[in-house]
Amino acid sequence: MDIIPAIDIMDGHCVRLRKGDYGSARSYSSDPLSMARTFEDAGLHRLHLVDLDGAKGRGICNLDVLERIASKTSLVVDFGGGIKNEEAIASAFNAGAAYVTCGSLAIKDRPLTLSFLERYGGRLILGADSENGRVKASGWLEDGGVDVIDFIKSYEGRGFSYLIPTDIARDGMLSGPSFSLYEKIMKSSSIPLIASGGISSLSDLVALKKMGLSGAIVGKAYYEGLITLDDMKEVSDAC
Repeated sequence: MDIIPAIDIMDGHCVRLRKGDYGSARSYSSDPLSMARTFEDAGLHRLHLVDLDGAKGRGICNLDVLERIASKTSLVVDFGGGIKNEEAIASAFNAGAAYVTCGSLAIKDRPLTLSFLERYGGRLILGADSENGRVKASGWLEDGGVDVIDFIKSYEGRGFSYLIPTDIARDGMLSGPSFSLYEKIMKSSSIPLIASGGISSLSDLVALKKMGLSGAIVGKAYYEGLITLDDMKEVSDAC
């Protein structure tokens, strides 16, 4: 199981939200590259990088942040936010992203998403952010109009390398992962699952590992000092 630290970018800062509420943003650093290097120096290998400005806008807004991190660290970066069209996905890969997450795009434009899967193969991640069982799009500001399990099943066997399902009600709340949601997903889909949202302790990471997940994204719990770099490295090495 990969332990994947998260950096969410808004107005050039590393921030965390509560339940996807942009008005709740709290800044933890004005230097995303320095933060990424902290994770690299700790021996972690992956990074979950989200362009929050792009997620609610018309396209990628923080491509320069991705370029700096990808070119100046050895981290394997998965990038999401603002992936609206072919130009955006190509720009993200050209800027150094190892993986790109298709969330809103996968909800709103299935034919285009399937064409990307044919072209980019295993470099795409399916984002499935949900609230009360319904997928959400555009920075979690729009109802995607479909049940999250049905949405995930609709892309089964289509070529996504990973699945990142975020339970919005838990995101940034430090209330523990959505174990029940992950159990339901794993019964209906074989896409390797990366946990996201609510992780608050080392014991959460251990429990997710026991479930057989492919990875776990750690965000606010690190920034608030509840999970240390050593904790993340220890669980990652043990896996």
